Amino acid sequence: MRTVRVLGVLLAVLLLAGCGQQQPAPDKFQFTAKTLEGAEFRGEKLVGHPAVLWFWTPWCPSCNAEAKTVAKIAKKHEDVQFVGVAAEDRLDAMKEFVSDHQMSGFPHLADLDGSVWKRFGVTAQPTFAFVRGDGAVELLAGAPTEEQLDQRVSALVQ
Repeated sequence: MRTVRVLGVLLAVLLLAGCGQQQPAPDKFQFTAKTLEGAEFRGEKLVGHPAVLWFWTPWCPSCNAEAKTVAKIAKKHEDVQFVGVAAEDRLDAMKEFVSDHQMSGFPHLADLDGSVWKRFGVTAQPTFAFVRGDGAVELLAGAPTEEQLDQRVSALVQ
């Protein structure tokens, strides 16, 4: 009987320990930005889930060339949150880019001051930030092929 009571107490302690406060989001994700539509987007909502941040500009030839591929991969991997992070241009040009490339399937941030780019250490476009569920981030500068991008995104959910 005593063993059962001790085990019960230990189980209760373990269950209560699991109810502790949630850890704050890593610094990279401690930001708030506006989407192209003006809605608030909080970076911390990406933590705990696989995600891909695509850093782009409307005038970038590589970004224009890969936009449809990014949209296709995002649609294929609905279990991964895609977020476009546009910078270094005007809001109307960013909206036109998204419309022209039919990329409305995921949010795009208007990073007009480049603060989200700086937070992730992005210095060139296009760049991808692959975010694992534990918050670890791996950057890939440049334009991967469709197959390479698909493989990288698939690896986030394995």
